[in-house]
Amino acid sequence: MSTPSSVLSDDTLLSRIDRGLLRVEAFLNLMSGFVIGALVLVAIYNVIARKLLNAPVPGYVDWTEQFMAVFAFLGLAYVQREGGHIRMDMVVGKLRGRMLWLFEWLSVIFMLVVTTALIYGTWFHFDRSFDWGAPNFSTDSSIDISLPLWPSKLAVPVALALLWLRLAVQIWAYGRGLRTGDDAIVAVPLPEDPAEQANKEAAAVAGAD
Repeated sequence: MSTPSSVLSDDTLLSRIDRGLLRVEAFLNLMSGFVIGALVLVAIYNVIARKLLNAPVPGYVDWTEQFMAVFAFLGLAYVQREGGHIRMDMVVGKLRGRMLWLFEWLSVIFMLVVTTALIYGTWFHFDRSFDWGAPNFSTDSSIDISLPLWPSKLAVPVALALLWLRLAVQIWAYGRGLRTGDDAIVAVPLPEDPAEQANKEAAAVAGAD
């Protein structure tokens, strides 16, 4: 079950890039959902096995910590594309046209700068834990069962790099909106008032039923 997207599409190059990037974002978001489901099943098994068999999952905390990076970060770009993140819309929601696109354009530029710094930092954080000559290619491991930590550390800069591409597309889109002054532009989530959001959620629930 999902609510309909507020992102418009057309035949322009910008929209085609947006839809191509969406395929990657949706796949990674789906993978993060599968990871959450798997962790729930492992948690259930761990509780039952500990209670009935006195045999909990070895390294349960280590596995949970490893996969937290997957479901916490791989969906970032998808959420940004759909406008699903928490926003303070009390002011921005009342803007229209070029003024709205200007505020959105500036905010996305700020996010791009922050994301660039985070990519730099998280990549070197991964690089410090990865070594081709080390066992399991890792110089860093978990405390309990010594899982190599580099895969989860690599997932973070990869997810942030995808988010960087999404932000670059949105800067392009908002810049185009600034130039044209249109009220509806492609490749970005359009603002919705609470009534519109409620109607979409109701339609999604009705469709699921």
